[in-house]
Amino acid sequence: MSGAMIKAVDLAIVGAGPAGMAAAVAARVHGLSVALFDEQPSPGGQIYRNVTRIGDGARAAILGKDYLAGRALAERFTASGVAYYPGSTVWRLAEDGVSWSSAAGGDECAARRVLVATGAIERPFPVTGWTLPGVMTAGAAQILLKVTGTVADDAVFVGSGPLLYLVVCQYLQAGVRIRAILDTTDAANRGVALRSLPAAFTAPAYLAKGVRMLATIRRSGIPHHRHVGEISFYGDDRLRRVSWRDRDGDHALDCEHAFLHQGVIPNVNMTMAANCAHRWDETQLCWRPELDDHGRTSKEWLMVAGDGGGIAGARTAALSGEIAALAIAADLGRLDRADHARKSVPLLAARRRDQAVRPFLDRLYRPADALRAPPDDDVIVCRCEEVRRRDLGAAIAEGCSGPNQLKAFTRAGMGPCQGRMCGNTVVETMAALHCQPPAELGYYRLRMPIKPVTIGEIAGLNRNQGAPP
Repeated sequence: MSGAMIKAVDLAIVGAGPAGMAAAVAARVHGLSVALFDEQPSPGGQIYRNVTRIGDGARAAILGKDYLAGRALAERFTASGVAYYPGSTVWRLAEDGVSWSSAAGGDECAARRVLVATGAIERPFPVTGWTLPGVMTAGAAQILLKVTGTVADDAVFVGSGPLLYLVVCQYLQAGVRIRAILDTTDAANRGVALRSLPAAFTAPAYLAKGVRMLATIRRSGIPHHRHVGEISFYGDDRLRRVSWRDRDGDHALDCEHAFLHQGVIPNVNMTMAANCAHRWDETQLCWRPELDDHGRTSKEWLMVAGDGGGIAGARTAALSGEIAALAIAADLGRLDRADHARKSVPLLAARRRDQAVRPFLDRLYRPADALRAPPDDDVIVCRCEEVRRRDLGAAIAEGCSGPNQLKAFTRAGMGPCQGRMCGNTVVETMAALHCQPPAELGYYRLRMPIKPVTIGEIAGLNRNQGAPP
C-alpha cells in the first residue's frame, strides 16, 4: 500500500470485490502499477464484505466457509503493493483515467487502462408497498449480518434464488426465527431448467450446496409457500402485512420485516456512461456490456471483469479478474503473446467449468414477468422520483418512445441512483406497454458524473486532500 497520492498508473480498477482484487494481484505480478478505488472501508465487495475484519467467532461460522474463502484473496490483495483507496467514489472514467472523491478529498488518476469490477446489484422487485419501511432486499439483510451482526427476528422472506435461500440458512444458523418463506419460483421453470441440468453436473459443488440449503430449510419447519404471485405489502408508517396468491387461493400474514430477492443483474452504470456497446441478455433478463473472452469492451481503454459483465458468481469473478489482468499486461507490452496464451488458456477453461451451472440456475430462477414489469398502476417504479407505473402509461399515451424520452415526461432515472434501481423495471415495463422487446427499446443514456458529486469536487477545490492509507 502506498502512503502518497498516486497521480498516474498503468491500470485503475474500480471495485474491490473478487474480480477487482484478483485483477490487482495478477497485474502486480506482471509489473503493472495499479490503483484500486472502492466505496467500502475494507476489501471484499458484496460477496466478501467485511471479511478482513470479522475474525473467527460465531458470526464467521454463521456466514460459512464460502464467505471465509475470500479472506485469502483479500490478504493477497493487501500484500500486493496496490495503491488502494477505500471509501472512495469514482464519479468519472475516461480514456485519460478516473476522477474520484472521498470524505478526505479527491483527485484524478491518469491510467493507461481502466478495469470496471463493480459487480452486481439486486434486481428490483416492484410490487405494491415495496418502498415501505421494513421492506428490504435479502442482500441488505446479509450486509447487516456481515457488518454489524444485526438480524431481524420474525421476518418474511419473499422471492427465489440462491441468495435468498443462503440468507435464510444463515439466519437459521444464527438461531433467528423466520416467519415464512414466500417462494415465487414458477413451477413451469423446472421443465425448462432440466434441459440444462446435464451440463450443470459438471459443476457439482454448486448443485450440492443448493441441495443442502433446500434440505436445511425443509428440516427447519419454516412455513414455505411455493409458486407465489400477486404479492403486496401494506402498512401506514411501516410494513404491517403481506398478502399473496398461490394455488390454494389468497393469503395474508401480519409482519414487520420482509426481505425481497429475485436474482441479481450487472451494475452497468459505469460502462453505460462510458458509452461502450451493450446488449440485452434474454436469458439473464438484463443489459450487459459486449465483451470478448478476456473482458475487453468496445473501448480500447476499458475492460470489465466479474458480475458487471454478466452474472456468474464469485469464483468466475475472480477468474475473470485474473484473465483481464493478463490481457492488459499483454496489451501494454508487459507479457508477450505466447506467454499470454499459455497463462490464459487454463484460466479460461476453469472459468468455463465454473460457469457450467449458470444456464440451469438462470432458467430455474427466472423471475415472473409480473414481478419485473408491474401490472398495477399504483406500483412505484422509480423510487428516487416516486414515478408510478401509471405515469409510464400516461407518458407512452402522449408519444413517449423510450427510457430517455421518459426522463422529460416523468424524471424517472434522474434521481440520486441515476437509474440503478429503476433502469431494468422501466425498460421492461415500457417494453410490455409498447409490445416490443427490451433490446429494441434501449436503455437510459447515462453521462458523467456517474455518482452524486459536489461542484467543488468537479472543480478540484478539495483536490489532493486525501491519500491511500
